[in-house]
Amino acid sequence: MLPAHWDAVARIYAEGIATGNATFETEVPGWEAWDGAHLPDLRLVALTGSEVAGWAALSPVSGRCVYAGVAESSVYVAESARGQGVGRALMQELIRRAEAAGIWTIQTGIFPENRVSLVLHERVGFRVVGTRERLGNHLGLWRDVLFLERRSPHTG
Repeated sequence: MLPAHWDAVARIYAEGIATGNATFETEVPGWEAWDGAHLPDLRLVALTGSEVAGWAALSPVSGRCVYAGVAESSVYVAESARGQGVGRALMQELIRRAEAAGIWTIQTGIFPENRVSLVLHERVGFRVVGTRERLGNHLGLWRDVLFLERRSPHTG
């Protein structure tokens, strides 16, 4: 992902936000804030021709050295590209690059209502670790979040 992709990435992020089931976020952050929160070498876009069809990225979960190999994933697919394998391709490549970079655990939180995202994550090796009940208030409703993780098979 390059800064030049940001407008398309932000548009796709906004499409996800509009579903009400992709994130607690209600607005797309600016490039500087988003860029500062994500690992520079672990962010991808999927292109269909010259158009961005989706994106995936990792952000660190903590600044503590013991968590250096643990990151949180985000994946969003354009409305026009959903159901075409874009999310799966992004996640598979993100996992491959993450392991090459020394990431041993990728975690994510998904609203239980977001069945498509749950199935995607399970297909690429994530497992549900638990439910974080009423984790946050989103648009006036207390929302549960399923906590998922994928551990690299290359760890002990």
